[in-house]
Amino acid sequence: MAQTQRQDRAASPQTVERAPVETPKVALSIFDLDRTLTIQPTYTRFLLFAARHRAPWRLLLVPLLIPAAILYAAKLLPRRLMKQAMHRLALGRALPEREAARLADLFARQLVANGLYPEGVALIEAERRAGRRVLLATAAPHFYTAALARQLGIADVVASGSSWQDGCLLPGIDGANCYGAAKRQRIEAFLGDAGIARDTAHIRFYSDHASDLPLFEICDEALAVNPSRGLRAIAAARGWPVIDWRGRQG
Repeated sequence: MAQTQRQDRAASPQTVERAPVETPKVALSIFDLDRTLTIQPTYTRFLLFAARHRAPWRLLLVPLLIPAAILYAAKLLPRRLMKQAMHRLALGRALPEREAARLADLFARQLVANGLYPEGVALIEAERRAGRRVLLATAAPHFYTAALARQLGIADVVASGSSWQDGCLLPGIDGANCYGAAKRQRIEAFLGDAGIARDTAHIRFYSDHASDLPLFEICDEALAVNPSRGLRAIAAARGWPVIDWRGRQG
């Protein structure tokens, strides 16, 4: 009997405990645009570029923006309305879509030629080679940001929407200006639309400005790039890495 029991125990399969298999996280690298990747802010630069290429006489109207600029500086005029006033003065009430696309492509090519930090372009490529998904997130208008993203090989763009009617670009912004808390909300919506649960993603965010603090708050890695004074202080207090390419520019 005892011999039979020993044989039964020997024949029974042993229970092997296996460690749970950890699902690889989606690696996402988010880049702000203005002053993070670009040497100068892009919105005013694009409007002046477009006016020079399409209707140079509109540059004579720039002084008309002075009252709006004063109100904006005094925080009495929202950023959204200031951007719309600038657009209308530089591009008019309605710009045909084909012309908008042409100007956006020309502007994107100019930025790639002499408006970006070379180190930023190299960093984007390094993130891509490391297997990370690269996303451009900016308050700049989507129609020219998307043109720049194509030049840089970036497929994902979160930016301020433009208003279109009857095949023409209008001065109005479609939805919220992609700035501050609204940018964080747009990124969260992007994750949802892409089917990426936050706890299954590793998010690295590069930006120059403290206005992006809401988005920094939900990231796994925060990197201050060419930081404003406010963001530099925040980075120092929180131990975030600081990258500064400005001193390397001639």
